[in-house]
Amino acid sequence: MTTFAHVALNCHDIATTEAFYARHFGFSRARVVDLGEGKQIVFLKSGEVYLELFQADAISPFAAPVKDGPTWPGVRHIAFAVNDVDAKLAEMGGEAKLSLGPFDFENFIPGWRTAWITDPDGNIVEITQGFKDDAEAIATSPRTATSDGREAATASAMQAT
Repeated sequence: MTTFAHVALNCHDIATTEAFYARHFGFSRARVVDLGEGKQIVFLKSGEVYLELFQADAISPFAAPVKDGPTWPGVRHIAFAVNDVDAKLAEMGGEAKLSLGPFDFENFIPGWRTAWITDPDGNIVEITQGFKDDAEAIATSPRTATSDGREAATASAMQAT
């Protein structure tokens, strides 16, 4: 069995980033790993989700991401589900630095609403409400839960070529 483990973030100031995610998204410190020379890794946990915080030791060669995140390969943004996007933004006050939205996606899913903000390091964070899985997409998803399913999908793909 494989489960999602964590997302790692490089931070200008670990304490500031830790406080932001603790205050607004319910994370708390789970572990600190001392790397020596004043460096550390801080693991934050909320439910079963972890964030791993590293001290950045360089300045990004890229411009800060905008809107809902970069469009090149890599992580676009991280997202958190809330009951009410507008209430969450109001609760965050001045720390809710909007980069895009909020938008309603009623045409796709009734009640789906999303906004994107930046964290203290400029990472894009999506705040969303009302997203629901699509039963048809689930039913037509390739089977990858077992090695037999992977082997069958690989064999089928090879026969198609």
